[in-house]
Amino acid sequence: MGLKSKDLLGMKQLTAEEIMEILDTAKTMKLVIASANKKTSHLQGKSVVTLFYENSTRTRLSFELASKYMGSASANISTSGSSVNKGESLLDTARTIDMMGTDIIIMRHNQSGAPHFIAPYLKASVVNAGDGMNEHPTQALLDMLTMYERFDTFEGKNIAICGDIYHSRVVRSNAIGLSKLGAKVSVYGPKTMMPIGIENMGVRIADSVADCIKDADAVMGLRVQLERQQKSLFPSIAEYAKFYAITPEMLALAKPDAFLMHPGPCNHGVELPTAVYDCDQSVINEQVTNGVAVRMAVLYLLMARRNQL
Repeated sequence: MGLKSKDLLGMKQLTAEEIMEILDTAKTMKLVIASANKKTSHLQGKSVVTLFYENSTRTRLSFELASKYMGSASANISTSGSSVNKGESLLDTARTIDMMGTDIIIMRHNQSGAPHFIAPYLKASVVNAGDGMNEHPTQALLDMLTMYERFDTFEGKNIAICGDIYHSRVVRSNAIGLSKLGAKVSVYGPKTMMPIGIENMGVRIADSVADCIKDADAVMGLRVQLERQQKSLFPSIAEYAKFYAITPEMLALAKPDAFLMHPGPCNHGVELPTAVYDCDQSVINEQVTNGVAVRMAVLYLLMARRNQL
């Protein structure tokens, strides 16, 4: 019971068995979310702190709710109201939180590798809630939970991911995790937004949106991350929507029982028309619920390891 490492820094560190343990635990946690009394004692007497250097709605709130649903003492630190604005370093901030008796620190940072940097210095468990353009492991895990509820196995399943591949930490975590479970991942986006060597992560680079989605078991759209671009990588939003959006016609190329996913937030009318976002095949809102369940499972399994030690 519990994860092998004291931290959850990325999908790279997880074995296929650990991924499935998280997903199975998350299924149980989802029952808690659906119950009338959303309160357990799994983290009673424990402390959880969220430390976010980037804006977030879904990830931050779902971690906070996950910790509170399981009975922990929880606190949030945003950089705008902390000593970071006075010039305090990342490591000093993390050590300060650690020395207050914190059990788990959940961190989002705009620099790739930031959680990996602080984790060895802390007694607290560190959870990566997104680091730069590197990884977003709990997003990938909630995506996989959404698939797991519909698939009897991941082996041989075709997953299509379209959009801003270059800037997406979500696609990197999904590519690593899904490949470990035996799924086949195809990606497509503008050539200017396709990272060199991504095929080395076990994915197939498709020739078009249609080629990527054809016969897919699940389709995922990715947001165009304008805030991470130093310069425009495509002529216009209108042209991007025309050539790269997942339209109803494109979605129809997937298998009849395929479903649509998106990590959010969505640029309506850019990567997805609103009609597709709200279509019957969309499980985007369900992903939000699964995000709380997965994060409850991660916190529970990290604490189970700490309790055993």
